[in-house]
Amino acid sequence: MSNRLGGRAVRNITIITDLLLIIVGFAFAYIARYEFQWLLPTTIIVPYSQYVGQQALLTLLLVITFSQNRVWSRRRGEFWIDEVSRVGYATAAGIALMMAFTFFFRPLAFSRLLLVWALVFIVLFIAIARMMRRVTLELLYRRGIGVDKTLIVGSGEAGRSVIRTLLARPDLGFRAVGYVDEPTTQDTVGSGRIPRLGAWGDLDTILEREPGVKTVFIALPGQQSEQIEELLAVCHQHGVIVRVVPDVFQLSLNRVDFSNMAGIPMLSTREVSLNPVGMVLKRVTDLAIVILLAIPALFVTVVTAIAIKLETPGPIFFFQERVGYKGKPFRMAKFRSMVMNADDQKAALAAFNEADGPIFKIRDDPRLTRVGRVIRRFSLDEIPQFYNVLVGQMSLVGPRPPLAEEVALYQPWHMQRLTVKGGITGLWQVSGRSDLTFDEQCLLDIYYLENWSLALDLRIMLQTIPRALFGGGAY
Repeated sequence: MSNRLGGRAVRNITIITDLLLIIVGFAFAYIARYEFQWLLPTTIIVPYSQYVGQQALLTLLLVITFSQNRVWSRRRGEFWIDEVSRVGYATAAGIALMMAFTFFFRPLAFSRLLLVWALVFIVLFIAIARMMRRVTLELLYRRGIGVDKTLIVGSGEAGRSVIRTLLARPDLGFRAVGYVDEPTTQDTVGSGRIPRLGAWGDLDTILEREPGVKTVFIALPGQQSEQIEELLAVCHQHGVIVRVVPDVFQLSLNRVDFSNMAGIPMLSTREVSLNPVGMVLKRVTDLAIVILLAIPALFVTVVTAIAIKLETPGPIFFFQERVGYKGKPFRMAKFRSMVMNADDQKAALAAFNEADGPIFKIRDDPRLTRVGRVIRRFSLDEIPQFYNVLVGQMSLVGPRPPLAEEVALYQPWHMQRLTVKGGITGLWQVSGRSDLTFDEQCLLDIYYLENWSLALDLRIMLQTIPRALFGGGAY
């Protein structure tokens, strides 16, 4: 099944599902009005059979309003709440037309309160269906099913913005096969495992070599307009979809607002998402959740401490100096998961390092104790960091605090990770954990701090639970 056929299939399934939910929603509205008699009791019970015609008419009206409001046109990257808002607006418009019909034609059986309940249930049921569709599609996309292969042109700030968005948002349904850039550019731009396939002049050859590419993102500075026109011509020859990413004033794209004033297109800049007010909200949320989890965390702490003490001599906790917010060092707490002289053995194990970049990771690290392997697999060794959160050194969600020796090897763009407090969990931990390359981890961290919201924090925390339970990528 091709990706385009898959897109049509999703749309057709969505239309059929919505039509069924409209009918079901109307039936629930009838039950709420006449069986449960919510809001307004009545002694007149009208048989459901007398509403069948109105149900059919309402369904037809909603088909019209849904089509007019492009409810069935899926927009990649649209937030669930925005999609539900369009459904709500279109449903309300259809209900308003239905009320107008009952006002002018006065059918034998009609109830405006029933139509109000129909509005509530139809929007509710379709909203739930949209959420289920999103979850299902994301699971399929993560497995490479139905994704659109895409190519990125450019490796500057705009190009990296596209790369980290595609990494952080698998629900968009894109899989980058590579990027192209200036002939002089080396493959060191922080693109993770997305390879450099060549220079701009090679685009025609690359598209012939990669026949499955459906979309090309062109993310070049505005002064290279002639080059952009040439690339557009090449893409059109191959019949691929082109999306041009404006590199406005060389700013990070998420700091640019696109709007209009009485029909005049306007561009304006705004603060990054994690502004001072956002930091206060984030801190309050951290404290509330840590206090809420205090009792279960204490239970796990006692059990883990006993297990560590019974297996090996030495301290229960392990403290390590890490680099925190704005480069300030602090002592991060963990349960001890390794033998006592683990740091002394690190140099001898350097040849077995499985991680790229400045980090050190070994999948089957011989320094781990038996208890340590278990608590590492389920991320229980991180629980003592609740203390670091309480004293304000860390947050529940954020980039992983690095070692000073790792920061010394950072490239300039990596330093953006230090502009927010480090976290116990983060976006890259729920997107692949240690299976990701270091550059991919940094790209996801930067996407997080540029697109921060309380909803994003909550989503990451909820996704952390199954990741921790199944232990994927944890070592």
